[in-house]
Amino acid sequence: MTELTHLTLAEARDLLAKGESSARELTAAHVKAIEGAGELNAFITQTPEKALTMADASDERRRKGDVGKMEGLPIAIKDLFCTQGVLTTAGSHILDGFKPTYESSVTANLWDAGAVMLGKLNLDEFAMGSANITSYYGNVRNPWTPEGAEKPLVPGGSSGGSAAAVAARIALAATGTDTGGSIRQPASLCGIVGLKPTYGRCSRWGTVAFASSLDQAGPMTRSVRDAAIMLGAMAGHDPKDSTSVNVPVPDYEAALTGDIRGLRIGVPAEYRMEGMPEEIERLWQEGITWLKAAGAEIVDISLPHTKYALPTYYIVAPAEASSNLARYDGVRYGLRVEGESLDEMYENTRGEGFGAEVKRRVLIGTYVLSAGYYDAYYNKARQVRTLILRDFQDAYQKVDAILTPTAPSAAFAVGENMDDPVQMYLNDIFTVPVNLAGLPGISVPAGLSAGGLPLGLQIIGRAFDEETLLRVAGVLEEAAGFDALPPFCGKGA
Repeated sequence: MTELTHLTLAEARDLLAKGESSARELTAAHVKAIEGAGELNAFITQTPEKALTMADASDERRRKGDVGKMEGLPIAIKDLFCTQGVLTTAGSHILDGFKPTYESSVTANLWDAGAVMLGKLNLDEFAMGSANITSYYGNVRNPWTPEGAEKPLVPGGSSGGSAAAVAARIALAATGTDTGGSIRQPASLCGIVGLKPTYGRCSRWGTVAFASSLDQAGPMTRSVRDAAIMLGAMAGHDPKDSTSVNVPVPDYEAALTGDIRGLRIGVPAEYRMEGMPEEIERLWQEGITWLKAAGAEIVDISLPHTKYALPTYYIVAPAEASSNLARYDGVRYGLRVEGESLDEMYENTRGEGFGAEVKRRVLIGTYVLSAGYYDAYYNKARQVRTLILRDFQDAYQKVDAILTPTAPSAAFAVGENMDDPVQMYLNDIFTVPVNLAGLPGISVPAGLSAGGLPLGLQIIGRAFDEETLLRVAGVLEEAAGFDALPPFCGKGA
């Protein structure tokens, strides 16, 4: 591993601008780092030749003075984004061999901004999971796993491959998607920054759908400034996505003034849950102290319907998933397992193509949408979702942003909680309300657990006010001064 792989996006951008490195040198350093990081299983598909070709094109553009926001910066892409001519699997057997003939809008925006693609990152199958243990391509290993540990630690999910790659210094940054916390929770478990923008801020066109009213793409980076840079390149209105909102994309980097004096930061009583580890509570208190010392006013608030968020999410998300995944039947995409009839071909393909967690959620979704149960479950969940949104709207009459923990624990071992899906779902307890309300949220690494593993704090903002979100997050990052490196980086890989 060279020093080039330890740069932030902002530092690499400055280096390229000064001519002290080229996009090819920067990309080649990351290609080499990826080759030495196979044990993490972070990548499903590596694209070194494509990366170097893109880097050369970037260097040529720079020579002509044509420089984009992400010019020459090598990043990796969660394998949920369709990339033209490059295998796109969603972590599932059922998409075997699927190479899209088109590019997702988010990745197209990044390439237009000059970014370089290193490859496609591992994830929970169809983004369903909190530990990256449901991928057909195997578990991702958290680079924070201590040397000699009996079992590897999970990187969180579903964007676990993205979080592991950024933390392990094998990609400068990565894309993630967040349906119930899938950017913020793995960011917390791997000690990086993860930003879930407002629903509608980044296009969903060309992103493999899990739950369409919740899914949102966002950046996973090593600093808040990097998140601001990358979001500026990813965001924007897209006529091809009817849920993409036509609002201007601000200069997010300019919002990082470091001044939060006079801002009101809400602390919700309902996030203090029974059984929450003392170290999580202690870190939260520390975050409150940091923001107060920076001149913010701390305001106690109430989000009374928070306790219904997790069950509401696990009705809405599987319902939408069961509908979205109906398209994978062996006819149009990827895997086909023949049968003696058309129905049997459908059954064989879906039976073999989907893993256990996807089947569980499709069955739950089909059940809650079925005649006789639609009103009792799905419609009731939609009503509760409205109440959760109303809680936030009431809170934002009093505050400018909200501070909470990101996850209820540090990274845990692969295999832990695997036989208890409800316990696994509890990993998203602090993040799912944000998705149900469509708000932006960011996780910032803020400290280490007693076991030496990273812990994150979450800032939740008003809809389409990512600027304030990033400003507060920048102050939190500065105060926390998190500079620990995962044990993997000490191996000289």
